[in-house]
Amino acid sequence: MVKVKRGIYDFLRGSFLTDESAFKNWRIIIFVVLLMLVMIYSSHSAEKKVFEISELNKRKRELRAEYVDTGTILMRLKMESTIREKATKRGLQPSETPPKKIKVTIKD
Repeated sequence: MVKVKRGIYDFLRGSFLTDESAFKNWRIIIFVVLLMLVMIYSSHSAEKKVFEISELNKRKRELRAEYVDTGTILMRLKMESTIREKATKRGLQPSETPPKKIKVTIKD
């Protein structure tokens, strides 16, 4: 029990960093710290990409809604009744006589 207590006390004092085999301990500690820094960086990078993907998906939904709205407006503008109404406002009326087909024949 005394040995365990002494080991915990030495660990809390940090004597494992100052004894003869401290060089091995420092190498391991520096390696672990570097791994932790890489892990923190990669998690932040992944989180940043998740937020960016979320923003792009939101923008995509907005653009798709705008595309659908614009398509609906275009379909209304192309309808014959809309074109006829605008032509009537300008003083144009539908023709009474049907159009005639013109045939062009070329003789050699």
